[in-house]
Amino acid sequence: MDALELFAHPVRLRIVHAMAGRRVFTTSQLCDLMPEVSKATVYRHVGVLADAGVLEVDGEERVRGAVERRYRLRRDRATIDPEMVAALSPEDHRRVFAAAIATLLAEFNAYLDRDGADPVADSVGYRQHALWLSPEELDDLIGRMRAAIVPHLDHEPAPDRRRYLISPILFPSET
Repeated sequence: MDALELFAHPVRLRIVHAMAGRRVFTTSQLCDLMPEVSKATVYRHVGVLADAGVLEVDGEERVRGAVERRYRLRRDRATIDPEMVAALSPEDHRRVFAAAIATLLAEFNAYLDRDGADPVADSVGYRQHALWLSPEELDDLIGRMRAAIVPHLDHEPAPDRRRYLISPILFPSET
């Protein structure tokens, strides 16, 4: 399975998001994080990601007669390289974007369904802005966004941290 097919599925993207920050989970714990997804579906997609080398086994223990594995994300394997992006057809882009939006919607619904969800206190935002940019200004904006986000990608969970999902979406809306 190529990277496009691997990551163009909302449940697999949610698993990758859940594992970010060097987190380690069993499949059962991932099921608890996604209660609206059937356990069989979560187990199947964890298996797909493990077979592809995106998840690796961090340890095992026997639980009620079965072996339960703990997994961690291999960030170096959880990406689509620029060459593959450049080779995508318009239909491929539609599939990947649809998976990303479906993932975003599922994550947002899961957030709202949690006890104590408070969009104001949690600084939830979903604004859209229309910008007029030259190619140079666009490159500058993308560079500044990367510079702001990339240093935070390796943050690990800590008592004073909450996991946030940030999804910059950028495309020209007119010719």
